Amino acid sequence: MEHFEHKNKGTCSVRVEFDLDGDIVKNVRFSGGCDGNLKAVSKLVDGMKAEDVISKLEGNTCGFKNTSCADQLAKAIKEAAASK
Repeated sequence: MEHFEHKNKGTCSVRVEFDLDGDIVKNVRFSGGCDGNLKAVSKLVDGMKAEDVISKLEGNTCGFKNTSCADQLAKAIKEAAASK
C-alpha cells in the first residue's frame, strides 16, 4: 500500500491524503473544507477502484469555481496512479 498527498488548488480544502492498495483507494482524508461533506465523500470512495473514483468525480465543480474538492481528489488519484 502506498500513501499519497496532494496540495489542492482552487478549493476550500488545502490538501487530500489517501492510500492506494494496488488500484483500490483507501483512507481518504481532506484538510480543511466542508467537514461533513468531505467525510462523506471519503467514506463513499473507500474501497473503490481508482478508475471508478476518477470517472465519477472528475470535472465536478463547486459553486462558481471550476473545480471542487471531489475533482481535486480525482486529479490526485489520477496523478498517483500514473506515477506507479
